[in-house]
Amino acid sequence: MDREGGLLRWQWSLYPDAHRDRRNLALHAATSPIFLAGTIALILSPAAGAAAAIGGVAGMLAAMVAQGRGHKLEKSAPAPFLGPGDVLKRFFVEQWITFPRYVLSGGFSRAWREAR
Repeated sequence: MDREGGLLRWQWSLYPDAHRDRRNLALHAATSPIFLAGTIALILSPAAGAAAAIGGVAGMLAAMVAQGRGHKLEKSAPAPFLGPGDVLKRFFVEQWITFPRYVLSGGFSRAWREAR
């Protein structure tokens, strides 16, 4: 699969077409912060303890499952993954960079208004 311009540019170019359904948008809005908090909990777990690691991983997995289900509501399916590493790479980039950028650029609110 050609990802001309790198992962960030490639993901951004496909993002609006794969985020048009209000239910999927709502799932992303609700679960993206859970994924971010889970990531932070996992990073802090050496100091915070095993419960932080378990909670962090659980939150991250819950967000991934919910968003995966949300994408099934979209007319445009996401591009296929190239393997387990690609799943993680793409999901981290989406949650930490692409989705916040989509919200801050006005893409989210535009998609929400245009959704049927």
